[in-house]
Amino acid sequence: MTTETQSETRVDIFLAHRPALIAYAVRLLGSRDAAEDIVQDAFVRFLPSSARSVSKGQLLAYLYRTVRNLSLDVLRRRKVSAIDHQDDVPFWSVPADVPTPEQSTLLCDDVRRISQILSELPVEARVAVEMHRFGGYTLEEVASHLGISTASAHRYVSLAMMKIATALLVNAT
Repeated sequence: MTTETQSETRVDIFLAHRPALIAYAVRLLGSRDAAEDIVQDAFVRFLPSSARSVSKGQLLAYLYRTVRNLSLDVLRRRKVSAIDHQDDVPFWSVPADVPTPEQSTLLCDDVRRISQILSELPVEARVAVEMHRFGGYTLEEVASHLGISTASAHRYVSLAMMKIATALLVNAT
């Protein structure tokens, strides 16, 4: 079969199955306009594909697979676009939550408890926690400042955070 005859066969196959392809794409996309665009794009990809001899069934399967893949691409783009536009409200226009008096009291109690735990720690451990957790310093910077190893700085911070978490958990129950 020549390339010209092959192209005519592809056009005939496409035209014969166009309504079914559109119906298939409508089921996937939920929009006739989008489905027609997808089927047209599939035809553009379908027509010039390889000139080797294949059966009509294989060509039709390729056409349906192309419509399906293009439809799924559209659905993915829609999902990403919806996620991007989800937070369209500027952050400064959203009213801030005002804590209740009970929440403020509990927060003050927690801060007081944390402050007490920090004051009971050895100086190096307290400095390591304050630098790392409140100052934003890396463990390497903390270790350098205190003249200790990075592993020791990590140990100080880990143990202190464990004490704080345990104290807050025990008092929360």
